[in-house]
Amino acid sequence: MRHLQHRYPVFPDLPCNELTKMRTHAEDALRCPCCGKDAHHHAREERKALLLLAACGILFVLTLLFEEDIVERCGVWHVWAAYGLLYLACGMSIIRAAGRAVLRGDFFNEFTLMTLATLAAIALNELPEAVGVMLFYRCGECIQERAASNSRRSISRLLASKPSLAHVLENGQTLDYPVEDVLPGQQIAVRAGEKIPLDGVVLAGVSSVDQSPLTGESLPVCIREGDTVLGGSINLSSVLTVEVQRPFAQSHIARVLELVEHASANKSPTERFITRFARYYTPAIVAGAFLVATIPPLFGGEDWHTWVYRALVLLVIACPCALLISIPLGYFGGIGAASRRGILVKGGAVFDSLLHVDSVVFDKTGTLTQSACTVSKLVPAPGVSAAELMHAAHIAESSSNHPLARAIVRYCLDKERSAFPASICVQERGNDGFANSITNSPTVLAMQELPGKGALAHMDGVRYLAGTALLFEEYGLSVPDIHSSGAIVHVARDADYLGAFLLTDWIKADAAQAIDALAQRGLRSYMLTGDREDAARWVAEQVGLAGYRSQLLPEEKVAALPDFAQVSRTAYVGDGINDAPLLALSRVGIAMGSVGAEAAIEAADVVILNDSPAKIPELLTVAEQVRRVVWQNIALALGVKGLVMLSGIAGLSGLWEAVFADVGVALLAVLNAVRGTRVK
Repeated sequence: MRHLQHRYPVFPDLPCNELTKMRTHAEDALRCPCCGKDAHHHAREERKALLLLAACGILFVLTLLFEEDIVERCGVWHVWAAYGLLYLACGMSIIRAAGRAVLRGDFFNEFTLMTLATLAAIALNELPEAVGVMLFYRCGECIQERAASNSRRSISRLLASKPSLAHVLENGQTLDYPVEDVLPGQQIAVRAGEKIPLDGVVLAGVSSVDQSPLTGESLPVCIREGDTVLGGSINLSSVLTVEVQRPFAQSHIARVLELVEHASANKSPTERFITRFARYYTPAIVAGAFLVATIPPLFGGEDWHTWVYRALVLLVIACPCALLISIPLGYFGGIGAASRRGILVKGGAVFDSLLHVDSVVFDKTGTLTQSACTVSKLVPAPGVSAAELMHAAHIAESSSNHPLARAIVRYCLDKERSAFPASICVQERGNDGFANSITNSPTVLAMQELPGKGALAHMDGVRYLAGTALLFEEYGLSVPDIHSSGAIVHVARDADYLGAFLLTDWIKADAAQAIDALAQRGLRSYMLTGDREDAARWVAEQVGLAGYRSQLLPEEKVAALPDFAQVSRTAYVGDGINDAPLLALSRVGIAMGSVGAEAAIEAADVVILNDSPAKIPELLTVAEQVRRVVWQNIALALGVKGLVMLSGIAGLSGLWEAVFADVGVALLAVLNAVRGTRVK
């Protein structure tokens, strides 16, 4: 308990089991995402292995240099003893692993092949070669483990961004609770220098927030009252009071951690091919080694010693280590390289799929344009006041999470709060801190969001409509012809048309740059949107799209996708619930993660954390580099192994060359994988 109190302050309001839970949460963030062990465990094991190998290497070199002197002064048995001790020190772990593999019925793996080859070398009185094979194989293992540890640490840094405690404000007091126990609607304090534990809306305070752990953006963001903050980002300058919007399990950081932890499980076609290839490659080489060792001596070739030694060369080469280690590491490195740029990739298969894409189709709102629209103008119908128009729009839109509805509610609350009747009481806040429901009104019968059309509400027996002209046509209402480059939301009460809201849909600053970068790669860009024709045309002209379709319902988007490109060669980029079918249908689905709906993020193959379209060309660059590294490693491994294999059969190479062909090539492939995925 003293150790626990030293690491965590004593909170009188929390029982011991809660303190233990805090310790568990904090220590879990330091665990390796691959094996679950403490993150420091790998470092300790690496240091021990390196010290052992360094000592063995020095003794091995000294024994080789002074072998004749030792024989003359002490006898040959001392040399045998020295080599034997070095062999056991370097190879005991490999021999044990080989024994366990044989007991499982696995006879063709790197451990059994290395053990068999070195024991046969000892039987042929080739002790230095046997020790050398084990020593250099272990050195290659250590370097490979270090390269893998670097990839693990890049993921562990993201996992360590998981907050463990939240300072909850209750009855004028600040109480610390685990983030999993904090409920939506509670208020928390975030001090300068602390991680923001949960997603929420700022109620008080102005500060700079570092979102780089989540989005990869290096510049801090200025946050003030009413702005949304994401759990896992860092508060830099002053205290913020935040109202929690969702529990930790549904928060942005929890979503990110889940995606990263499961990303490496999705194997690419290349990885699956190499795994199948190795399944036949190793037994085939072992069979070839047996034939090399037996056929020539039986038919009058050289002596058995010569051909058995040559067969040992093939046994050492038979290990497909370079392929089985470096190729998955290349994909894993690509996942890490993308995550450092704020792009989460759900497995190596996505990189292969991206290279078959020739078209990119975008949604409009929230993807090419800002999700936070602003009301630029009110157009009341003749005889209708602005207050009456806003009152009706507020009732219809308050239950909707659509960006246009959010903008209208925000405008109404800011400009006309005094015009709302007292029965309307804002009790809940959405992602932007504004109302998402109307309560304390027992006569509210129903509220319904109509995807791609608008929203419908009933209150006091009156029907309120807010949405597109298509929605009004379905209810037999006509709307005036209004021209605007932005979005138009019409409003009606029963059969009375009350007017419209004109909203400005700002194009993202890097949207045109992203479309241009895709065009330079030979990819065509299109847009599918439910917005009006003139608004869609304006966005398409501004960013330079090759084509677009407008006024589409969600099911019509799916039908329209093949009009532009083959679905099997298309990447779709979206953020809304209505985009989820397209994200799942296309070859690669890319979701905007900051404002994206849960369904969209779940259906997508890639999640862009900062919603920047410019990340898509960056993702393609990473995919191209991953492919280059993987095929370089395949060519290197098979080329060098094949060359040494032929020279070994011809008697031109021995066990030393075989060790290089196996361990050396594996090491070079791993280093190439680590180097190649560090895309600038």
